[in-house]
Amino acid sequence: MDSDSLKKIESIKNIKNLIEFISPYYPDINIKEYTIEKIEKELYKIYIKLIGRILSYSPLNLRHFLRDYLLKYEIMNIQQIILGTIIGMTTEEKRNNTNLIVHEYLDNIKFIEDLIKITSLEEIQLYLRNTKYNAPIREGILSFKNTNEIFVLEAFLDQLYYKNLARSKKALNSSEKEMIEMFSRYITEIYNINLIYRGILNNIDIHLLSQFIVRNTLFLDYKMIQSLINQKDLNSFFSLLNIYLKRKMGLGGIDINLNPEMEYPTWNLEEIYQKLFFKKFRTQAGSIDYATIHRIFELVIKKEKEIKFIIMPNVIRLLHSKYESLKSNKLKR
Repeated sequence: MDSDSLKKIESIKNIKNLIEFISPYYPDINIKEYTIEKIEKELYKIYIKLIGRILSYSPLNLRHFLRDYLLKYEIMNIQQIILGTIIGMTTEEKRNNTNLIVHEYLDNIKFIEDLIKITSLEEIQLYLRNTKYNAPIREGILSFKNTNEIFVLEAFLDQLYYKNLARSKKALNSSEKEMIEMFSRYITEIYNINLIYRGILNNIDIHLLSQFIVRNTLFLDYKMIQSLINQKDLNSFFSLLNIYLKRKMGLGGIDINLNPEMEYPTWNLEEIYQKLFFKKFRTQAGSIDYATIHRIFELVIKKEKEIKFIIMPNVIRLLHSKYESLKSNKLKR
């Protein structure tokens, strides 16, 4: 969507009008129920189809990267299935909460379908024993049984994704390697920062937080990460983070002032990293080697940004407004 269209979204007053407005940009969008969960699932389903189409036409090296990128949606599905099992969802309820389209592109539909049918955590652990998920699931389920909290389970699975994305890609040419390397480092750095932010917000033990850090950073070295983990409150955390980033980024006019009052501070941070990423490679996109991969990153990053930062916040705005209006009308009666 162009910038004018994205701005128009903010002025739309009705959720149905919003869906109609974005439908030309989201082919075959099919929303039968106007809830946050259903709309988000449908948008990401279309987004994953877009990546799938890119994947099918990409050179082999980039196909490997895009499959690694899609792994995060498989991990989200696994997290949802485990949570559904914990709270006693039926097989059909778990399937409805699972975005199956990603498994078509990862060629493992049977894997996720069989996982959905499992009814206990012990069986899930046994089923995943000979997969890359073995250690995160084993440790995460053990922690859940001891604490009744799923933070450790989710953190181990998230960490697995970023470690996998950071692995060596020897077959890449120099331009592919440069762009994929920076992308991998910047999204991992955002993961580390968000992990620490959530840890301080929820009073998670700093020694536990340290276990989930992924050492694949862009601007913040491991010593800086440890300093952020050791902060006692969000004010000191953001104050120190702002100092580090301003010192290391060379922002060139991009303002950075993260603080606890922001509704989604890591979203603001992600936008800054994206601007820096595209600024670095924009001038090089004229060469043939850079042009293809630059275009792929534009589609993958900007489309997700469109959903995450523009469409979904406005979906939430409109649905909350509708709820408050209905609530107000009931009180008047």
